[in-house]
Amino acid sequence: MDTTSRRRRSEILGGEEDSRFTFPAVGAERTMLADVLTAQRATLELKCAGLNAELARRSVEPSTLSLLGLVRHLADVERRWFRAVLAGQDAPARFSSAEDPDGDFDGITPDPEVIADAWQAWREEVAFADTYVSEAPHLDVEGHDAWRGPVSLRWVLIHMIEEYARHNGHADLLRERIDGARGA
Repeated sequence: MDTTSRRRRSEILGGEEDSRFTFPAVGAERTMLADVLTAQRATLELKCAGLNAELARRSVEPSTLSLLGLVRHLADVERRWFRAVLAGQDAPARFSSAEDPDGDFDGITPDPEVIADAWQAWREEVAFADTYVSEAPHLDVEGHDAWRGPVSLRWVLIHMIEEYARHNGHADLLRERIDGARGA
């Protein structure tokens, strides 16, 4: 066996001590769904770790995809599903709108205030979602979405895991392009 070769996983920021997915693989459904979503969120943070203005770097023309755009997009997604749909709050998106549907990606700059605002918004929405999930009486709590109709908390958690997993794949490529950091 070639001992000089290493898998991508061993090259990730954080290395082998990465503990994002060390939670139990058996247990209560709500706990498992929440743990997987937490791990996916931590993956996004890991992909952005140590970067500042580089977060605004675009992928390739003509795409407006960037790590900062992903943070803003996921803040809006968290807000939509947990605040607006499930909690029934009047909670318009923070970064996009009907007039600017791609504002989460198009409206970025490497300005430190823009970056700090995106992270603050994302953390606020994650905190709200975590509280909502922990306080909901059960996973069958429903909200109404104009796109899907009735949706359960269970469906939203599964959808959020899928949403993060897809975008974390984008984040893998974006981070590798910025500084060569690779991994899961």
